[in-house]
Amino acid sequence: MQHRNVLSLVRYLVGASLGFSALTLSATASADAGEKFPLLSLLIPSSAQPAAAPSIEDKLTVHEIRTAPQPKATIDLTAAPDDLWERIRNGFAMTNLNDDLVLYYQQWYQSRPDALRRMVERSRPYLHHIVEELEARGMPTELALLPMVESSFNPMAYSRAHAAGLWQFIPATGKRFNLEQNWWQDQRRDVIASTGAALDYLQTIYDMHGDWHLALASYNWGEGAVKRAVEKNEARGLPTDYPSLRMPNETRHYVPKLQALKNIFGNATLVAQLGLPGIPNRPYFATLETPRPMDVKTAARLANMPVEEFQRLNPSHNRPIIKPDTALVIPADKVETFNENLQNTQTPLTQWQAYTLKSSDRLDQLAKQFDISVGELARANGLPEKARLAAGTTLLVPGGGNGDNLAPLLNAQAPAQFIQAEPQARPCKPAKKGKVAACAKPAAEPALASGSKNGKDKTVAKAGGKDSKSAKASTATKSAKAAHDKPSKSASATTSKAAPSKVAKSSNNRRG
Repeated sequence: MQHRNVLSLVRYLVGASLGFSALTLSATASADAGEKFPLLSLLIPSSAQPAAAPSIEDKLTVHEIRTAPQPKATIDLTAAPDDLWERIRNGFAMTNLNDDLVLYYQQWYQSRPDALRRMVERSRPYLHHIVEELEARGMPTELALLPMVESSFNPMAYSRAHAAGLWQFIPATGKRFNLEQNWWQDQRRDVIASTGAALDYLQTIYDMHGDWHLALASYNWGEGAVKRAVEKNEARGLPTDYPSLRMPNETRHYVPKLQALKNIFGNATLVAQLGLPGIPNRPYFATLETPRPMDVKTAARLANMPVEEFQRLNPSHNRPIIKPDTALVIPADKVETFNENLQNTQTPLTQWQAYTLKSSDRLDQLAKQFDISVGELARANGLPEKARLAAGTTLLVPGGGNGDNLAPLLNAQAPAQFIQAEPQARPCKPAKKGKVAACAKPAAEPALASGSKNGKDKTVAKAGGKDSKSAKASTATKSAKAAHDKPSKSASATTSKAAPSKVAKSSNNRRG
């Protein structure tokens, strides 16, 4: 019994010694393992003494993590761009034409950035309206660049083929699309009326051919000519697209010029490199009507703008008076000013009156009588400065604000104008022996009434004689027919200066 107690004590002491040794060895091993395997040291309790508290410098810097900005849930693709060129690019819809002529004209335009910049500045008042009209009709916006080819955006452009305005309508096609052409105005130069007519015409010929390149060729050459060219190719089994047709040189170069401009303005980087100005994507002008006749100069004054700037927006008026109920085009930011000045003005709106000659007279003598330059009086009435007028001729003359007698004249398409003939020459008498025949100089060709076309309508009253009265009655010139055919001096500049010299002929000389 005592022996068993002694053995138990020995076993206890031996066990305690072995346990202590094991703990010592495990602590040493854990220290070594912690150095070799840092992650393992996290699992093994440390027997080391706790370290001293770290100083402020040893503490970690706290960084604030901000919430990342959240993108918009949707992107509004319908928002209108601020730049009109971007809006035009977004509406390009015509098939591109790629050939040597396109490359030639693109290089030609790019080598003349000053001409391009001038053309862009001229387009500034009109381009937004044209783009609006194109989009409303669902037409390609490349067509907004077409006046660059036609007129370089000069509303007073006039060609040798008698085409006028931004869109270069000849008289016959203008009448076909209801553009009024008379003594008072020529709507081929009217920005709003001519744009509507041009887009109507382009849509009509597109519906005819089903191809925009052929429609453009028709606009330049005439739809009948293009139709015949297509039929010839069909009969020969040849393609009938634009490059495959036989056509005049001008028409062959016409679409490549438009494509070249499309390539330039369709490239935003190239537009920036050429320094072409941007155009705001907002309306430039608004329209309003006045129930009373008004001088062009008065309208410009009421709008607080220079006469030249007013005429660029209202280029259709042939006379210095604007007829009542005629749309006036005013910059959008000046409409309020115009209306306010119109309500507050106390002066007459016109300084002209109608005057009927009681006897024949010369225009320069009338100009002295009414204290006006002969040039201004001639332009106001569409007459040559050296015109001799017969009795019964009605003219616009300065009236000092007394325009009460203008109503009959304003309601007529044109005033009654009679041109007095020069005295007739005497016939030559036979020459006597050794003498020269006594011949009077032939009578000068009589002056024509305003705007007579190409020397037509030359019937004039004879000066004196028993048939004088009946002759005068037959000499009333049809000025309404003539006024739109003969250009005034201000409208004689025709072809675009930006057009290459090798094709400098004006467009539309066979149109319609």
